[in-house]
Amino acid sequence: METGFVMTDDWKRFYWAILAGGMGAGVADIVSAIAGNKSTDPIASVLQYIASAAIGPVAFTGGSLTTIAGLAVHLTLTTIMAALFVLAARRWRVLLHDIWLPGLVYGAAIFFAMFYVIVPHTLAQGWKTPSGFWPILRGAMSHGFFVGLPITSAARHFLGRGT
Repeated sequence: METGFVMTDDWKRFYWAILAGGMGAGVADIVSAIAGNKSTDPIASVLQYIASAAIGPVAFTGGSLTTIAGLAVHLTLTTIMAALFVLAARRWRVLLHDIWLPGLVYGAAIFFAMFYVIVPHTLAQGWKTPSGFWPILRGAMSHGFFVGLPITSAARHFLGRGT
């Protein structure tokens, strides 16, 4: 008699879709954010700001430890975002027919949720929600490309095209 949990191929594809989507989105999004940051140390600046959402202003004086914490928080969030999409795609297989429309829409929805609902309710100080048509469009589109598309691409790759 065999004991323990045996993971089927279906579950392996499910977990790989989440992991690959989350890591792909996390890396693409953070590279985009760092590239757009004009501070003297853009990597630490961006990642410590992310960490400050969880631990407050002390993140800016924590050095490399809070920089790493910011990266961990960011990758955890993008993995959760990927998990939510993969769960939805398992239920509504139509989301896997095409990566473009679901990816761009999902990324834009994540932008609005993060920038207007979630981040304003964290410990991050000095948060300014984007305002004006072009900044909002730019943010929604960049999240569509850098967050939504990696997630939908991984989901489709590991879960198939849908029916």
